Order: sequence, then structure tokens, then C-alpha cells
Amino acid sequence: MLRKILKPFSKFFEFHARTHYRAERHSMGLTIGIIAAAAVGGFVEIAPLFSIDDTVEADPNMRVYTPLEQAGRDIYIREGCYACHSQMIRTLRDEVDRYGPYSLAVESQYDHPMLWGSKRTGPDLARVGEKFSDEWQVQHLADPRSLVPESVMPQYAFLLNTSLETASLPGRLAALRTVGVPYTDEQVANAADDARGQAIPDSDRAYAVEERYGEATNIRFFDGRRDRLTEMDALVAYLQILGGLSDLPRNMQIPEGD
Repeated sequence: MLRKILKPFSKFFEFHARTHYRAERHSMGLTIGIIAAAAVGGFVEIAPLFSIDDTVEADPNMRVYTPLEQAGRDIYIREGCYACHSQMIRTLRDEVDRYGPYSLAVESQYDHPMLWGSKRTGPDLARVGEKFSDEWQVQHLADPRSLVPESVMPQYAFLLNTSLETASLPGRLAALRTVGVPYTDEQVANAADDARGQAIPDSDRAYAVEERYGEATNIRFFDGRRDRLTEMDALVAYLQILGGLSDLPRNMQIPEGD
């Protein structure tokens, strides 16, 4: 019985082997075939890019990351958070119901590198901004199982005791500007002060941050401490802006996927 079932497959493999053997005897034909196959595959991948201007949304009010938020993003990447959390909500109905409006391409235009991801040991974070309080985020990062007993996330309590390095922020913003992020000369020059100002409400630095990045900028003691600027401040500031750089997803009438 098994031989009868496998007999058609064995004939197919024999035919495939003979064909492949004949092709190998004619190197020029095999080379041309490889080039043709690669050309077809390349065209299928490249062709959609010609219509990218018609498929990517435009948001003239899209804001950039503040220096503190960008520093938090760098910490997020450094600690490998992207390995367990995606930042792209698909158009499937269950994802939209769970996480919120599905992700738009325009939301990632200032992300270098993009952190869409596909691995979800933990939930997607594309819309996590302001979903929880700063206190919740700090506690969750410091001791995840105190809030989510089944969590397998590592502890990041050390971020509370690690001062944020700000001297390199002007250089980091300048580098991002070279790849298209529209930071102004003033924003680049004042990056270090703006990082401190965003975590110190009611200070002259805080007013300067609001003036440079807009009234919607989150300015507060993110980690709850007033005596120092920490890496926890930066990471929480970054998490709290996720999904908030553009109002387009919430304001547009976007049909939910099936």
C-alpha cells in the first residue's frame, strides 16, 4: 500500500533528477535559467516600490522623537526589547480589537532602524503610549512579576540607578538628520539640555523643550525621582510616546481587517 502511495512521488523525483542532471551538462543554459529566475524574483520585490508614493500616507503634523525619547529608544534597542515585542499591529480584526488601530507606514518614517518585528513573547507595543501610568511602567520594568505574575520578562531595575548619558545626544540627533529626520540646528545643539528639561517640569529647560517640540510633549518626572536623570526616565518617556507621534491612525476612518 505504501509503495503505491509513494510511486507517483518517486517518478516525479526521478524525472526531476534527470532534468537537473541534463541542465548541469549545459552550463550556459543553466546560467541563463538562474539569471532569469533571479530577475523575475527581483522584479516581484522591486516593482511595488514604484507605487510607494501612492501607498504610504502623508502626515504633515508627524512629530519627531525628543532627545529623551530617542535616548530611551536607544536603550530599548540596547537591551534587546525588540526581540520579544513587535511594534506593528496587523490589519487582522483580532489584533485591532486587542491593540488598537493598525499601524500605518507613516508612523515609522523617523524610525532608524524600524522595530516592526514579528516575535511576540510579550504583547505588541505600537499603541502602548499612555495606556499605563508612569508608575506602572517603572514598576513593571523593575520587577515584571510583581504586576504580571506569569511574565518571563527580565528585570531592569538597574535603570533606576543608572544616570543617563546625554553628552552624545547632539551627535546622535545630527546623525539621524543625515538620514532624513527633520531635526533643526537648534534642536541638535540643545539636545542634552532638552533631555534633562523633559524630565524636570516647571523649569526653564522644560519650557524650552515645549517650545522646540510642541505643547503635546510629555514633560514630567518619568521615574518618580527628582534628584537625577536616569535611563529609566528615558525608557519610560519612549514607551509613553509609542503610538503618539501621529494622530492619523485615530483620526482617519480606517476600515478594520477581517
